[in-house]
Amino acid sequence: MAVHLQSSLFDQDDASGLRPLAGLRRRHLGRGAWIDVLPQWLAGADALFDMLVRDVPWHAERRVMYERVVEVPRLLSFFGDGATLPHPVLGEARDALGAHYAEELAEPFTTAGLCFYRDGRDGVAWHGDTIGRGGREDTMVAILSLGAPRSLVLRPRGGGSTVRTPLGHGDLIVMGGSCQRTWEHAILKTARPVGPRISVQFRPHGVR
Repeated sequence: MAVHLQSSLFDQDDASGLRPLAGLRRRHLGRGAWIDVLPQWLAGADALFDMLVRDVPWHAERRVMYERVVEVPRLLSFFGDGATLPHPVLGEARDALGAHYAEELAEPFTTAGLCFYRDGRDGVAWHGDTIGRGGREDTMVAILSLGAPRSLVLRPRGGGSTVRTPLGHGDLIVMGGSCQRTWEHAILKTARPVGPRISVQFRPHGVR
């Protein structure tokens, strides 16, 4: 699969490694929801991006929408509980997040869902991760962003002002509290020229 990524000037290290999570900054959104953000958590993110594009078993999905079958506008790969992740640093990231949030979350992150946004025509519509326990109780979803920056946009369910967070080149965002139930998030399609991006979503067991 041939893709072109404009590398970050701040991420020229080929060796992937995690920076301390002590730099996380929390923003309270209201309704019991919050986000933590840490730019450039992963050093060597562009090299990891290239490896994942090449080696992950990506697949396309089709879904029924408005009484017709449509292509899901992104490629997907999912690694369930106990699965070996496609690069050791992703396992390190999952474990580091579990240790950092152990007191608040009270359980580990166990799964990793990967989404590959090839260009601005790919995206994900407004939603919350409410399949399973996320629809009825507080939980966390941590997203590691690789590749070109795209904005994760959040809005309160039922309407309200949006919160836009540009993510790329190893940035981390964690959505916690009631965020999946009381807010929605999206990667909106765009006609602007944007490069490819991979998001890695770490979740606890039973949250999708």
